[in-house]
Amino acid sequence: MRRRLFVLLMIVLPCSLSLAVQVGAATQDPTDQLRPLIDKVTDILTDSSSAHHSNEEKVDRVMEIARDGFDFEEMSKRVLGSRWRSLSAQEKSKFVDTFTELLKYAYVRQIDRYSGQRIEFLDQRIRGKRAEVKTLFLDGDTQIPVSYILIDREGKWLIYDVVVEGVSLIRNYLEQFQEILRKEDFQGLIVKLEAKITELKNSPTQES
Repeated sequence: MRRRLFVLLMIVLPCSLSLAVQVGAATQDPTDQLRPLIDKVTDILTDSSSAHHSNEEKVDRVMEIARDGFDFEEMSKRVLGSRWRSLSAQEKSKFVDTFTELLKYAYVRQIDRYSGQRIEFLDQRIRGKRAEVKTLFLDGDTQIPVSYILIDREGKWLIYDVVVEGVSLIRNYLEQFQEILRKEDFQGLIVKLEAKITELKNSPTQES
């Protein structure tokens, strides 16, 4: 699980298919949109001029890029499953902000582990307003399959899930949150997430 988290976070903070590309609604190819996003992130991680910056400062720069390439609201909706529909607009906004902050501080803890690992783009598949871009995360002799799952938002492809070695980010969090929500109400979930964020802030270099 730690390796999957590292791979996920080093890529941006996401099944092997026989992939024949179909025509989608977006005006640009999903792979073409994804490449520069990843390039910008790796440029930040390898920028020697930012060596004096803290991990959190680097991650703030990464998150600025991620907000342009990720659909955090769609991610939040899916990690809450059916519970999302019962929330008020204010509660939904609160959860999106809290969940995004959780991803950010999980990233801060991992950022020092990046040492030039590369991404190789393989294939893509488009089905209506959904797409999957299949890649390999290359770490020395190790090749880890990573799939990005995207949604078309008015002609722009945005990531809403990442699948590392067959394990979905969304499904992983969905299972954890469902377990909490079986015992707690929505506010109880928020309290636990905020406590985890505080823990991550106070121990950014320690492994979970």
